Amino acid sequence: MVGSWINYTMILIVSVLTIYMLALEGAVDFTTGGFLFPYPKDSSLILPLAHHVDVYFPPRKRSRVCAPFVVSGEQTQKSSIEVLPDECLFEVFRRLPGGQERSACASVSKRWLMLLSSIRRDELCTNKITHSVEPEKSSSTMKEEKPTESERKGGYIDSNEIKAEAEEDQETEANGYLSRYLEGKKATDVRLAAISVGTGSRGGLGKLSVRGTTSIQGVTNLGLMAIARGCPSLRALSLWNISSIDDGGLFEIANECRLLEKLDLCQCSTITDKSLLAIARNCPNLTSVTVESCLNIGNESLQALGRFCPNLKSITVKNCPRVGDLGIANMFSSAGRVLTKVKLQALNITDVSLAVIGYYGHEVTDLALTGLQNVNERGFWAMGSGQGLQKLKSFAVTACRGVTDVGLESMGKGCPNLKQTCFRKCPLLSDKGLASFVKTAGLLESLQLEECHRITQFGVFGVLGNSRKLKALVIANCLGIRDTEFEFPSMSLCNSLRYLTIRNCPGFGNASLAILGRLCTRLLHLNLLGLHGITDEGLRPLVQNSEDCFTKVNLSGCVNLTDNVVLDIVKMHGSTLELLNLDGCRHITDASLVEIADDCLLLSELDVSECGITDSGIAALAGAVHLSLQILSLSGCSSLTDKGLASLGILGQTLVGLNIQNCHGISRGAVDLLVEQLWSCDILA
Repeated sequence: MVGSWINYTMILIVSVLTIYMLALEGAVDFTTGGFLFPYPKDSSLILPLAHHVDVYFPPRKRSRVCAPFVVSGEQTQKSSIEVLPDECLFEVFRRLPGGQERSACASVSKRWLMLLSSIRRDELCTNKITHSVEPEKSSSTMKEEKPTESERKGGYIDSNEIKAEAEEDQETEANGYLSRYLEGKKATDVRLAAISVGTGSRGGLGKLSVRGTTSIQGVTNLGLMAIARGCPSLRALSLWNISSIDDGGLFEIANECRLLEKLDLCQCSTITDKSLLAIARNCPNLTSVTVESCLNIGNESLQALGRFCPNLKSITVKNCPRVGDLGIANMFSSAGRVLTKVKLQALNITDVSLAVIGYYGHEVTDLALTGLQNVNERGFWAMGSGQGLQKLKSFAVTACRGVTDVGLESMGKGCPNLKQTCFRKCPLLSDKGLASFVKTAGLLESLQLEECHRITQFGVFGVLGNSRKLKALVIANCLGIRDTEFEFPSMSLCNSLRYLTIRNCPGFGNASLAILGRLCTRLLHLNLLGLHGITDEGLRPLVQNSEDCFTKVNLSGCVNLTDNVVLDIVKMHGSTLELLNLDGCRHITDASLVEIADDCLLLSELDVSECGITDSGIAALAGAVHLSLQILSLSGCSSLTDKGLASLGILGQTLVGLNIQNCHGISRGAVDLLVEQLWSCDILA
């Protein structure tokens, strides 16, 4: 009780002192538009408040003090509340009763804002005074524009520093806490301080993402310290391309934000192992860490994360030259029983690291390895032979020369629950290793091969013949696949395959397509992209032999296809077809559109860009009563004119996207008229 009276007395004394000093200024009006500064004519020192700002200033009642205080007939020299030292203002600010009052004071000047942002949550004395505070809205927004020198004169800030715009603030209440995203020139210490002060009364900031630029020095340790002191409930922090923050800012985060769960550091060259060690020690709830292109972070950080973070489940380390086998080994030996997702890219690690992962990664379900130039065949063999990756479900390898047939076979045996695999730029992987891998990985559902040039036609068909549960197959940019005349051996059908994508494989032609038609009879999605060697003759068996109806067909870039195969697709699969892409199939004409209009009941997306389409084809689409197209692309159809564009107005009742770029037969006036008519449709012209 005595302590409460002392605090109340201090507040009363400070309040009386403040009112007295303001009264000395003369002609002070305690209204929303009143002056708080010695020279009211200097409007650059005033901070007008916009709507939806972090620091909110409610309207004030008019004070009874409305006349200048005069002594001996003369007005005394004007003074300002700014003469109070920071220590005095600190005691006043920490006793403000609510978030609105703190926001109001923060709007006065940069000095007050930074002073308020330096107050820790546990230093506030709002529980000593009961005060009715209106509920805060959680959709405040902020937008910063670069202030001029005159706006910064005298240490004050312009309202542009804390101006709000809802569409750019990215504030949400995801997972029950506020989220902010700042980028480029919008990322400044002043704005972070405003966020720290303004979000305190709304439960605190939960997620903060800051993306800087190399040309603008915005956020420094000062801004990060303000967030740490005002937002101890911070759970996710992401810093990208910020060289002006060093260990000092992260030390404050480590000391104040003990609930931190996710940390993402990218291109932060001045951050070292010391700060990451502090975060690992003080933030036991840490579950996800991403470190990318941080030149001063090395083995000590990974060792600390493995040792002090019992809940760490996801780790991503990319392009950190100081990270080696010692860091990876220590982390997995300590945290291998909790880690589930691991991504390692462009690191100076060897076969030792892969062997440790294979032995200690008991809970790892997702593993991605990219650009590991010092890893050889022995590493992948040891990783599979370690028998520790029993729960691995997703495995992706990119640009690792150590992926060979022997290593891949070992991985298939050591990972019995593997379901998704992706191999990119693996030049030593051949048909033999691929077939052996598919046999041993009996639960494999998805396989992607990209730029694996030793894979041939035999390897692809071996996968289809030996896999029992494969649902998706993607083959892209594999130059070793070529049509070969041979007696195809009898093998079981691949009835499990539902999604097939073959992209930019120039040697893939009609012979290979015909074999696919014999093996794959249950396809739902068919994507054949950039295959110049296939014709109607090769594609027709795949279309006709399908026991299930296609829902999505993408034949973009297959320049030798004609209306005949489109008619077959529409007749057999039109009742279920939802997407049809014929971009670049220059032999497709209005005949295809007529059939589409008659038989495609569920089609929502159609792309006939750079096809031989005329106004008659568009008129046929417009005349189909049952057709409900949502996205239509006619880019590069030079035969279209204003007459055809008029027919599009009928389709506009359902269209949400229309592309008529590079249609040179359409006038600008017709386009403007269509834009006005289809106001709810996004039109590219």
